Amino acid sequence: MRGHEEVNGELTGPNPVDRGKYGSKIHLLTERTGLPLSLAISGANVHDSQALIPLPDAIPPIRSRRGPRRRRPGKLHGDKAYDHRFIRSYLRRRQISARIARRGIDSSQRLGRHRWVIERIVAWLGGFRRLHRRYERKADHFAAFASIAAALICIRRLPK
Repeated sequence: MRGHEEVNGELTGPNPVDRGKYGSKIHLLTERTGLPLSLAISGANVHDSQALIPLPDAIPPIRSRRGPRRRRPGKLHGDKAYDHRFIRSYLRRRQISARIARRGIDSSQRLGRHRWVIERIVAWLGGFRRLHRRYERKADHFAAFASIAAALICIRRLPK
């Protein structure tokens, strides 16, 4: 019976949301208003928590109106994917306060007002043709195009 085979998944192929798929992810660290501060590229099969560590280290020193230059963010908001002991201890060592939803306890809905900023930037990055679909074989080339796109987003947001 042909309908029975399709229900069991024999003809449908692998699950498209499987974690072992090919591709790449763009990881962003932005300020509160949505300007990208640091950007990283990783494989689609790498967990998000592993890609968080290099992001705060890649933030350039930001000149402030008073005092020394800031080299770290004051607070970091993250969803349940970043709820790991090593992430929290890393942020504590760097003196960054973490606002991360705890798995099984907190709801990710409370972070919605902060999350839309990141989703908006990711959508803006997706508007660039080279980032919508990855055409480059080398990750360095793709990271360079993503950095150029982030710089263009920053330029567009400058006051005129």
